[in-house]
Amino acid sequence: MLGQSHLLGENKPLRAAIESGKLHSMVFWGPPGTGKTTMAKLLASYCDAEFISISAVLSGVKDIRAAVETASLRQQAGLGKTVLFVDEVHRFNKAQQDAFLPHVENGTIVFVGATTENPSFELNNALLSRVRVYVLKSLISTDIEQLIDRALLDKERGLGALALEMSDEAKQFLAQTVDGDARRALTLLEIAADLAEEGEISLKLTSEILAGGGTRRFDKGGEAFYDQISALHKSVRGSDPDAALYWMCRMLDGGCDPKYVARRLVRMATEDIGNADPRALHLCMDAWQTQERLGSPEGELALAQAVIYLAVAAKSNATYMAYNKAMCLVRDTGSLEVPMQLRNAPTSLMKELDYGKDYRYAHNEDDGFAAGENYFPEEIAGSVFYEPVDRGLEIKIKEKLAYLHSRNEAKTNP
Repeated sequence: MLGQSHLLGENKPLRAAIESGKLHSMVFWGPPGTGKTTMAKLLASYCDAEFISISAVLSGVKDIRAAVETASLRQQAGLGKTVLFVDEVHRFNKAQQDAFLPHVENGTIVFVGATTENPSFELNNALLSRVRVYVLKSLISTDIEQLIDRALLDKERGLGALALEMSDEAKQFLAQTVDGDARRALTLLEIAADLAEEGEISLKLTSEILAGGGTRRFDKGGEAFYDQISALHKSVRGSDPDAALYWMCRMLDGGCDPKYVARRLVRMATEDIGNADPRALHLCMDAWQTQERLGSPEGELALAQAVIYLAVAAKSNATYMAYNKAMCLVRDTGSLEVPMQLRNAPTSLMKELDYGKDYRYAHNEDDGFAAGENYFPEEIAGSVFYEPVDRGLEIKIKEKLAYLHSRNEAKTNP
């Protein structure tokens, strides 16, 4: 088994379980082509267990029952354990996942699931509590190169009978381009073998096969998608323009819609920069518009400019925090009455009811500020949500608010 040394190396948890022969139910979580199915077959073989495989894409409860019945008959006949391997297990709904529970519980089957999605979100808690999750990692280039060598030499299961030659450059290029996906590497190697002239797989042929193949992992809505968005956002928040640009390029290279990136940048501008540098929001909106008007590749350059600006701009989450505090108070206090002096009075009846009475028009006050005036409902007068930070433009905003607050204090407590 190539790769996964963190699970299969000496004294590692999964290896210890297999060598002891004490199989337990488990879920393999990892990117495509990392050996989830292969590992399940190997552990069943090593432990002399029957291996039954079903796919959540093609199977239903009927198939689960049939597999469990086979396992039950083997158990009754004293023929040993049965490993029930469920590929793409995250595609089963709750009822289908629940169908495994009693049989996992009573030991009829050793359940082994495989998924590319985060089990925390995709598997029922009841099933998740009965299995151990093992995280598989992408294969590194040297692992892929070793896999290619095996395939080229193996006469029984590989391409050895064809006596093919593959240059080191071609091998390295293929290994690096498949992005840790062993299955994809073998598929492309097979295509190259079919097209090889005079038994040689050259760098030129390998490059032609891989051209425009879209090899990066970036499944929209999947784990890699959200991980990379999170990395981009945190790099901007951490004021690292190089890392932020890297993650944005990773997303675009993987096929992410540039307009989605633009929308996320706008969010960052308001959540993490705010009034510390209001220009950030304008720049992001301009970059979004540039992307929509010019398309690729010009639009992506505008996005790159925006993401670098966001990363180096002064940071403040004061607006974000203020909004959340205000929204919480609104939900907690309900529909408080608007103070009479703040109400509009377009009719004579409203004037008779004192709508707008004693309202102080700020433009007629000193410095355009009605010191001591309350603009909240009486029940929550004096509430404070917005607390500017000591960075960027908010330094000036903080100074002005402190000055206005002192004038309010002087008016209400002369």
